[in-house]
Amino acid sequence: MYPSIIKVKAKDNYKLAIEFNNGKHGILDMKPYLEFGVFKALKDIDKFKQVQVSFDTIAWNSEIDLDPEFIYENVLPTLK
Repeated sequence: MYPSIIKVKAKDNYKLAIEFNNGKHGILDMKPYLEFGVFKALKDIDKFKQVQVSFDTIAWNSEIDLDPEFIYENVLPTLK
């Protein structure tokens, strides 16, 4: 089981600052995924910035979400 996401903040250039309940934190670059399926809607920067924690992952208006395993494996660590 992967750690839960406890905090998310939309940054510039379609990046997300993410913090997990195990202390890991980092940046997830969403740009490579904005050309696929439901994620195309997130090209609208105002919609992208509406990201929020939803259960153990992140979501946009309960319509679009990401698998928490995907997030954990793809987040690039940052210094706190």
